[in-house]
Amino acid sequence: MIEIKQVSKLYEGKEAIKDVTLVIHEGSIFGLLGSNGAGKTTLLKMLSGNLIQDCGEVLIDQSHVFENREVKNRCFFLPDTPYFLANYTIMQMAGFYSHIYSDWNQERFYQLQEVFPIPFQNKIHKLSKGMQRQVAFWLALSTMPEVLILDEPFDGLDPVMRKNVKQLLIQDVSERKMTILISSHNLREIEDLADHVGILHKGELIIQKDLDDLKADVHKVQIAFKNKIPYGIYRGVQVLNKERRGSVIVCIVKGKKSEIESHFNQFQPEIFDMLPLTLEEIFIYEMGDIGYVIQNNLV
Repeated sequence: MIEIKQVSKLYEGKEAIKDVTLVIHEGSIFGLLGSNGAGKTTLLKMLSGNLIQDCGEVLIDQSHVFENREVKNRCFFLPDTPYFLANYTIMQMAGFYSHIYSDWNQERFYQLQEVFPIPFQNKIHKLSKGMQRQVAFWLALSTMPEVLILDEPFDGLDPVMRKNVKQLLIQDVSERKMTILISSHNLREIEDLADHVGILHKGELIIQKDLDDLKADVHKVQIAFKNKIPYGIYRGVQVLNKERRGSVIVCIVKGKKSEIESHFNQFQPEIFDMLPLTLEEIFIYEMGDIGYVIQNNLV
């Protein structure tokens, strides 16, 4: 289990992370979302032991992470720009990791070439960005980590390879109870994988929820009336956004589905539908609710 307790981190006098508390249970996939500069990478680096927090605790299975070789041996951090030793081939890099990680699985390394069909003797720095990303996943999964920390992991992968990698991740979570913390701006990828999500903004964790619960709290409502819009229709519900599309009003409403249905039905609409939202839509409207909004300006 991952525990982040009241963690803060200063950079040049500015709080990159502000009093963040977060729990991620074993065998879950946690999606970390946030605006640019929200502090996501800083949080991942502290969790992987590459940075030390200024205050608070960062724990994996109740042990502190920073400078803890035993804990870091069970974790793998894949940064947004994977690092490889200069002029190393895939096989040489595998040999390096086999001496670093005690659970390195050579058999699995060979098996994964079926998924990542790149010759062992290829020098990694000569490969394309997408192929280097494949090598990074190949090596990471061969270390058999208990905790896998991913920062923008699918950047550069083609759709087929993204699907293959996601299947491997889900397999390891299912079979080995591996825990994954993944940060990505591609919210469709997060939606496909994660069972829990958190939204970080200006260093603060503003939301932490089960993904299904988060989707159950925000709804798209389409409503229309024969005559004019009734007075007080928006009172008593939390409307995050509304717009007219001809005679139809489209609202994004936060709250329980049954309460929203009951509220709007009392006005006897001619048309009333409630539609599911994507994670990207939820993110946009949740961020808009705290002032981080889309600007309708052309410069």
